[in-house]
Amino acid sequence: MSRVQLALRVADLEAAVDFYSRLFGTAPAKRRPGYANFAVVEPPLKLVLLEGEPGETTRMDHLGVEVPSTEEVTAATSRLAEAGLATLEEPGTTCCHAVQDKVWVTGPGAERWEVYTVTADARPDLEGATSAQRDPACC
Repeated sequence: MSRVQLALRVADLEAAVDFYSRLFGTAPAKRRPGYANFAVVEPPLKLVLLEGEPGETTRMDHLGVEVPSTEEVTAATSRLAEAGLATLEEPGTTCCHAVQDKVWVTGPGAERWEVYTVTADARPDLEGATSAQRDPACC
């Protein structure tokens, strides 16, 4: 199953986790320092929250489409390139506490879109941690 991803940069991660947990009626699927994601079943959505600066207004960080396999990322890469879009491939990259294969394109308003699949978890030892120092390699 594919689903749209919305990544938001938020000033108060705890307040955002509380709000979106109540809005979608589900707890985060992954919780790490400075990071949370929700695998919302209905509507199908991957909501990613990235901790920003205190007092900062919530803003869109990037958009994406999560797909089930690397083969689907490869197919999307070909389709996007054939459609004349500039692509940036990132196979085996670590992002958002996961190992991913992905391709990026940029929309006409400079909005960044990724098509990606998660191939492995990264730093599972941080699951549930909320106050440890953030991993600078993440997001």
